[in-house]
Amino acid sequence: MSKVEFKKRQKFFIYGLIILVPFLLIVHPLPGIIPLKIKFIDLAALPLKFVSVPVQEIRKIIFYRKIYRENQKLRKEYETLKSRLIGLQEVLLENKRYEKLLEFKRDLMFSSIVATVIGRDPSHWNAELIIDKGKQDGLQTGMPVVSPLGVVGKIAEVAPSMSKVILLTDPNFSVAALVQDTREGGLVSGTLQGVCRMRYLSSDAIVRKGNVVVTSHMSSSFPAGLLIGQVIAVQESQSSPGIECLVSPAVSFSQLEEVIVIKK
Repeated sequence: MSKVEFKKRQKFFIYGLIILVPFLLIVHPLPGIIPLKIKFIDLAALPLKFVSVPVQEIRKIIFYRKIYRENQKLRKEYETLKSRLIGLQEVLLENKRYEKLLEFKRDLMFSSIVATVIGRDPSHWNAELIIDKGKQDGLQTGMPVVSPLGVVGKIAEVAPSMSKVILLTDPNFSVAALVQDTREGGLVSGTLQGVCRMRYLSSDAIVRKGNVVVTSHMSSSFPAGLLIGQVIAVQESQSSPGIECLVSPAVSFSQLEEVIVIKK
């Protein structure tokens, strides 16, 4: 055998051992070889780990701009959908309010018109509001203003296309009223403190906390039976003989967006 052939066979033998030994280590069933298998696999995987880390970083750099642009696009779509959802919610809430208004308007036995609250007087925020109906819509001063929840106030000033409404809590507002359960009559007026005062009740009048107060048939402008509010306190009157009570309005004036004006 020549030296050249011997070297070739030697190389084939070494290559065979390089392939065969790892193979035997992996497939051999003896328990004692398991730790060697694990070490061998870890050693074999080590170069892959070194290679995979920079490859992943390179992928991040390559695809960063693409991912960033997609993220910005998704953000814009999200904001658009969010705005549309808020708009739809407002439409649904407005429809619900108008349904209640129209149902209440149908139950009224008087001619009436629905008006939208378009402003408030900053100097009398809790006592006045502005509505989008006026003389051209047939409105006049003194007309009652109500909502499905109860009495709101009355028209104080009228312009061609808008009107000023003084609220139930304004000291300039007053309406004849009675306690619904006991039929005790009196006069309800505002206090500018978020509540109303019912005066001119007799000293032996039966009025209790929680009693409901409604408009009386003695009122010259308001129909009888409209809800004003609920008694929250009863006390001795300081201005006249008898007692008086504090009434919490049924309407939340800060949440008013639409009202009904009764033309009678």
